[in-house]
Amino acid sequence: MFFVAMKYCHGSWCLLLSLLLFTIWEPGSAQLRYSVPEEAKHGTFVGRIAQDLGLELTELVPRLFRVASKDRGDLLEVNLQNGILFVNSRIDREELCGKSAECSIHLEVIVDRPLQVFHVEVEVKDINDNPPVFPTTQKNLFVSETRALDSRFSLEGASDADIGTNALLTYRLSPSEYFSLEVPTTDELVKPLELVLKKPLDRERDSELHLVVKATDGGKPELTGTLELHITVLDANDNAPAFDRAIYRVKLVENARNGTLVIRLNASDLDEGSNGQILYSFAADIPPKTEATFHIDPVSGEIKVNGKIDFEETNLWKIQAEAVDEGSPPMFGHCTILIEVLDINDNAPKLIVTSLSLPIREDAPVGTVIALISVTDPDSTVNGQVTCSLTPQVPFKLVSTFKNYYSLVLDSALDRETTADFKVVVTARDRGSPSLWDTASVSVEVADVNDNAPAFAQPEYTVFVKENNPPGAHIFTVSAVDADAQENALVSYSLVERRVGERLLSSYVSVHAESGKVFALQPLDHEELELLQFQVSARDAGVPALGSNVTLQVFVLDENDNAPTLLPHGAVGAGGAVSELVPRSVGSGHVVAKVRAVDADSGYNAWLSYELQFGAGSVRSPFRVGLYTGEISITRALDEVDAPRQRLLVLVKDHGEPALTATATVLVSLIESNQAPKASSRVLAGTAASESPVVDVNVYLIIAICAVSSLLVLTLVLYTALRCSALPTEVTCGPGKPMLVCSSAVGSWSYSQQRRQRVCSGEGPPKTDLMAFSPSVPPGLGSGDSGVQQEIFENPRQPNPDWRYSASLRAGMHSSVHLEEAGILRAGPGGPDQQWPTVSSATPEPEAGEVSPPVGAGVNSNSWTFKYGPGNPKQPGPGELPDKFIIPGSPAIISIRQESANNQIDKSDFITFGKKEETKKKKKKKKGNKTQEKKEKGNSTTDNSDQ
Repeated sequence: MFFVAMKYCHGSWCLLLSLLLFTIWEPGSAQLRYSVPEEAKHGTFVGRIAQDLGLELTELVPRLFRVASKDRGDLLEVNLQNGILFVNSRIDREELCGKSAECSIHLEVIVDRPLQVFHVEVEVKDINDNPPVFPTTQKNLFVSETRALDSRFSLEGASDADIGTNALLTYRLSPSEYFSLEVPTTDELVKPLELVLKKPLDRERDSELHLVVKATDGGKPELTGTLELHITVLDANDNAPAFDRAIYRVKLVENARNGTLVIRLNASDLDEGSNGQILYSFAADIPPKTEATFHIDPVSGEIKVNGKIDFEETNLWKIQAEAVDEGSPPMFGHCTILIEVLDINDNAPKLIVTSLSLPIREDAPVGTVIALISVTDPDSTVNGQVTCSLTPQVPFKLVSTFKNYYSLVLDSALDRETTADFKVVVTARDRGSPSLWDTASVSVEVADVNDNAPAFAQPEYTVFVKENNPPGAHIFTVSAVDADAQENALVSYSLVERRVGERLLSSYVSVHAESGKVFALQPLDHEELELLQFQVSARDAGVPALGSNVTLQVFVLDENDNAPTLLPHGAVGAGGAVSELVPRSVGSGHVVAKVRAVDADSGYNAWLSYELQFGAGSVRSPFRVGLYTGEISITRALDEVDAPRQRLLVLVKDHGEPALTATATVLVSLIESNQAPKASSRVLAGTAASESPVVDVNVYLIIAICAVSSLLVLTLVLYTALRCSALPTEVTCGPGKPMLVCSSAVGSWSYSQQRRQRVCSGEGPPKTDLMAFSPSVPPGLGSGDSGVQQEIFENPRQPNPDWRYSASLRAGMHSSVHLEEAGILRAGPGGPDQQWPTVSSATPEPEAGEVSPPVGAGVNSNSWTFKYGPGNPKQPGPGELPDKFIIPGSPAIISIRQESANNQIDKSDFITFGKKEETKKKKKKKKGNKTQEKKEKGNSTTDNSDQ
């Protein structure tokens, strides 16, 4: 979009100013760009900056819209009413940027809430407001009349402060028949203007010549500058000094010390004598700054440093030097020296921190902008390239926004309770060698947020308070700590109201809101309230407020504040005295009466003791009272000397501190034996009426005990009936009572107390979990023959080395039968204990003894192998193998028969696991063969006789 404005100037000239507005949004840089011509009037429109930045006009003032410039902040201004950027004061491009090809004003537009920064560049366009200017307005030249044609005379060209076409100069020489002006081309800008002699001079004809050199720039309208040449024609000296080079190029390091040699000039003159003696000097029209910075020796032609060499101020020096002889008239030679200054890293970066948004809340989100940081380095190339960094271990980071502009932003969450403030050091370091740096310190204070609730040291406190405390007594102090600050850490305390019985908690206790002291508002009574449990709430003053509760358990400790109270008993006479009738014939130890008392206190304060009070000078009383029972009994036989009416004072005392007492009066009337029944009947009538509640309680207690006992007996009877009902009814057992025994080779027997089932021989009878049959008992011997059994126990037969075990195992059983290493067989009374391996169905272990079938043995296999583990120190041979085995906790029945070597092995010997299901399966399997069934029954009878 283009804006064109007309400007009326002095005279009859009208200057047409074009104002070019061009907005560019570079990716990632957010740059807004305008342009304005220099010398624009005050109020000249530059651009609608608020609209272009996407800001509403109504939010400019509330968000503190402001424009800052590090160059000159008064050149441009923004109207906050319409958001227009306009020219505020005179802008001189040459004063602002000099000869720089690009000239712009950098603006920082800053708005708050939230903090935003925009970078705006306003390009200042050059106008042709500066005419060409020669170093001097007049120059004197002395030219010999003998000077050869095409002789050249160097002239210093004009300079134009403008740039571009406005500084593009053209030269014209006023009409002359002797001289012409030679202008260097664009590629030879370093060469000076030259006045060329095109016709021999004749002093006698023209001793002086006046010429004008006119310089015109390329601007519109054109501006000009003039140089007047005053040429004096001389005689004599024919040859001018000549330099060996027209242009000298030299490189000089910045900050070179004074006296450093820059270059040595060399000129020669073909004349002799004084006309050939050469003196060196700078041109008369060089700038004073050049003459102050460098010094030339007039004899040797050496140019040395005489001032400060600063690359940032001047990076290229252009010096015109002359060589003049001592002829008359003198002749001059000219040369140009170009001195290029080499930059060194002599300027450290400079940091500027602006627009601090402090303090920052501890709940600020990540990415919040805290400060704006700019950095400058006037050096060039790598010496001016700057990188910024932060001190480590801070929750902030630097984000580059535009060129050498950075934003200090929050990188991680803050916690004021951990760190209340940060000292962030920003370091800017250039890439020169050696590297230079600058630091800036930013103190970031973290503002507190109410994110911590008050915390008590422990969740529950136990307080012990004696009863009968004075009203308003201080019983405890609660204290909570809040990690926040200021009002967020100001804690106040209050009760969590609830009902205690029929009353509110606040009628018992109160808590001070500031100190947390807990007060008892009224005296506490242990007999009424032993434990008072309540909660105290602590809340801070933050918004929103946070709080926590603590539980207080107040135990009311008992004090001895209740005296013993007597319970009424028997016939109570006048004044509360108890009357008792006692026959004189009763003996020592007879209980006459019992004083009963209770104490409302607890513990030692309620522990009562009884003692009789005797008056001074009283005779020995025949009565005593139990110290803790209160029973009044007779200590000796009563005689005629004893008064017929005895007044006994019983002192009841507790064990409190101080002890409290009560006194009971018992009136005892001694009567003769013939009066005892009548008196006893009256006494019993009164006693029955008073002790009826006690009798009722005893009756209820007896009924409850009988009911519980009956229930226990019924349970045992039912359990026994259920166990007995599980036995089979269709199978009959052999004669005699079965005995669950196991014998060893030395006659030791073991009796199993684990299960009390009946054991019968044959196929059908149930089997016990532990049963062993002796192979040495002859057939037909019943288990009830104790004599034969005793003989077997005392003289056991040695086992035959050739023995086998036949087993009838249930289908699907795959585990082997193992021998427990520590099986103990207990002998009869007085007999020794013998360790033998026992059979177990547990999971095998590597070292355990075991009984297992051979490889390939099936369920009905009769061949079994016994192995012993390392637990038995003695590894028995074939003749020492045990003939009985115990299976504790298992329903297995192992029957072993040992025959002599020449006898045929009876395959009816078996190992069976006694289960009713196995018996039923075997019966079904043998129904088809009655002969085989009889044979097996015979074998079973034989085995039964072995028992």
